[in-house]
Amino acid sequence: MKKIKNFTLIALLTLTMAISLQSCMMTKTQVGNYNQQQGEEYTYAKGKQFWVLWGYIPVGRTSVNTPSSGDCEVITKINVGDALINGLTGGLITSYTIKIKAKR
Repeated sequence: MKKIKNFTLIALLTLTMAISLQSCMMTKTQVGNYNQQQGEEYTYAKGKQFWVLWGYIPVGRTSVNTPSSGDCEVITKINVGDALINGLTGGLITSYTIKIKAKR
């Protein structure tokens, strides 16, 4: 009986993770003359935005620094850590990772 309970728990957790990871997303938005600039890309800043109730209500607003020139790429994505938070809370708490890239 204990083996069946353990198997059921593992199957449920695996299914939850599969559903969470299935919807991984990423958006990239170039701002200013980022595409036309030459140079090496580097991570300028990072941040994390949290939401509650399946992404309906933001918990504050994350302010991520951007270069003074305004030329950057904003990447918003759900990484493995964010998927774990979403999966383990059943979506009640959702997080997104925000990364700002610039060129030197």
